[in-house]
Amino acid sequence: MPFSLSIVAIILTYVWVFEPTAEGAARVAPAALVVSLTIAHAVKTGEWGFRGDAFLPGLIAAAWTTAIGVALILAAGEFLGTLHPRRGVGRSILYLLPWAGGQQFALQTVVFHEARRWMPRGAAIVVAAAIFGIVHLPNPLLAPLTFASALVWCWIYSRYPNILPLAISHSVGTEAVQHAFDDEITGRLRIGYAYVRFALGE
Repeated sequence: MPFSLSIVAIILTYVWVFEPTAEGAARVAPAALVVSLTIAHAVKTGEWGFRGDAFLPGLIAAAWTTAIGVALILAAGEFLGTLHPRRGVGRSILYLLPWAGGQQFALQTVVFHEARRWMPRGAAIVVAAAIFGIVHLPNPLLAPLTFASALVWCWIYSRYPNILPLAISHSVGTEAVQHAFDDEITGRLRIGYAYVRFALGE
């Protein structure tokens, strides 16, 4: 899994080593590298994640699974007493779409695709989801939540290989998390050393 390992190495190196001091172009460079590797992998394999006949069934699968996930997230927020209103929800989801789409592009067309070459579908789904969750450590909410979500997303993609429904699901789910929980629980969606600094109150 050379492309997957390279992408994970870039992300982990950035969020644990360079992110605290990165400024300007240095903040954009890691994302650009990941996108470049993902595109290079797509050119090599032909796996772009936009199969037309998979869009509608993928959207249907993503819609009902996301609805269940969002309901559980909001119920958890209500139970904890952290559920709160947010302004501009629709605009926020639209802003999240490119970021979510980029993550799904790398997760599905590289990580899951490479894992699938080496192991059965079920194992590949678990491995790809585990890698996605690990990248979100040490955030105690995001790591398990992204692992569970990626299990569903990879399962959907394995049946309907189109990343667009997954990007929508990812965006809606992220907005639901921010609506349901406060910063103390979400860690402001930070990962790596940025989360450590948040937890330490820096």
